[in-house]
Amino acid sequence: MTRLMSVSLTEDAVRERRKTVTRRMGWLFLQPGTRLTLCRKVMGRRRGEPLVKIVDVEILDVRRERLDLITEDEVHLEGFPDMTPAEFVEFFCRTHTGCSPDSLVTRIQWRYLETTSDQQQ
Repeated sequence: MTRLMSVSLTEDAVRERRKTVTRRMGWLFLQPGTRLTLCRKVMGRRRGEPLVKIVDVEILDVRRERLDLITEDEVHLEGFPDMTPAEFVEFFCRTHTGCSPDSLVTRIQWRYLETTSDQQQ
């Protein structure tokens, strides 16, 4: 069974295959070659709330970097073509407890696999 990763804040970009990079506060164990199933929500589902699997991906690159060093190209890879790097940093810090612009985050890059998990919309 593959590991599950929530993409609730970027579900549309994942479904449209516009997102190929994500940044996370943790995920230090992840290595290239690992396969993940991207889901609408993994943790915090209510009783009876289904696990909505979207797509399977293979990890290509994992590295640690400061959040505030993100570039415009990277913001686009994150699925936010209309945000500036400063807006992305503000958004990320607002949605991730304990994060500040100079926090080290895990940058994860993937490729979409042909076999998808689109079970529920």
